[in-house]
Amino acid sequence: MQWTSALAIYILFWVFSVFLVLPFGMKTSEEANVEHVRGQAESAPHEFLLGRLALRVTIVATILFVLFYLNYTFGWITTDMVDLTKY
Repeated sequence: MQWTSALAIYILFWVFSVFLVLPFGMKTSEEANVEHVRGQAESAPHEFLLGRLALRVTIVATILFVLFYLNYTFGWITTDMVDLTKY
């Protein structure tokens, strides 16, 4: 696998991980016991920490990419093992 392909796949894992990690650890104004800002949605997070989110997303994306790359290298699960003709 070329490094550019690996980088593109890692970026895809990173973007997917954003949506996977985003809901965890967020508190609304009600959960944080702070006054609700006028015009703000009730489900909006009280504070958004981009650095913490980026770190969590990077960790999850790296783990997923390493698993993907090891599977690519060692062939644990291949397309030959998946039989789609049954369905």
